[in-house]
Amino acid sequence: MHLDAQTVIEYGTRILIIFMVLPIHELAHAWMAERCGDYTAKYMGRLTLNPIAHIDPLGAILLVFTGFGWAKPVPVNPLHFKHYRRDMALTALAGPVSNLIVAIISMIFLRVLLGVSDDYMMENGIIYYITGTNNTGLYYAIWLFYFLVTINIGLAVFNLIPVPPLDGSRILSYFTSAKYERILAENQLIISIVFMALMFSGILSRPLGFIDGKLFDLFALATNWIEALV
Repeated sequence: MHLDAQTVIEYGTRILIIFMVLPIHELAHAWMAERCGDYTAKYMGRLTLNPIAHIDPLGAILLVFTGFGWAKPVPVNPLHFKHYRRDMALTALAGPVSNLIVAIISMIFLRVLLGVSDDYMMENGIIYYITGTNNTGLYYAIWLFYFLVTINIGLAVFNLIPVPPLDGSRILSYFTSAKYERILAENQLIISIVFMALMFSGILSRPLGFIDGKLFDLFALATNWIEALV
């Protein structure tokens, strides 16, 4: 691995996400569960931004080295929900939505920085150097927010995959039958093992990368006006 400045910033951003963004993701789950009537996560100390309450060692290591990872699942007791299937889906959806919110906020900061700079530009999702160097504070700030956008989009898309125990499986259950949900629960271990094998084999990299890229383009399109305004 070539440790140039850009690579260092990318891995530094991944570490920042472990301590700042994953807690937001899990807090969003806990907050939505509470809104739906389940206080389990709150009573177990998970309604917090304290990263110590949320970090899963294996998930954190994978996030640093692969860009995909997870935190400790937020405990939920669906018996407390007013509408079981709907509230489970909403609680699951809250996590990926929080990542997309962080991504769009980071994109706004990125476009502001690009707008005030004559040295850098972004085209087709790629940062180009016009006259810039990699030893300025602006350079590091631009790449920090760029990676905050891309990694948060990646986390959101990854968690929306409808495979247990990812959030997408609980969201999908809202639209399927109880029989389908039972089949998923009974075969969760096998499904998870096969899914992880596919992830590490790289087979899913292209379709996930395609979706990530389209979301990045959408966010970039929605913030095009910022650079012109700045």
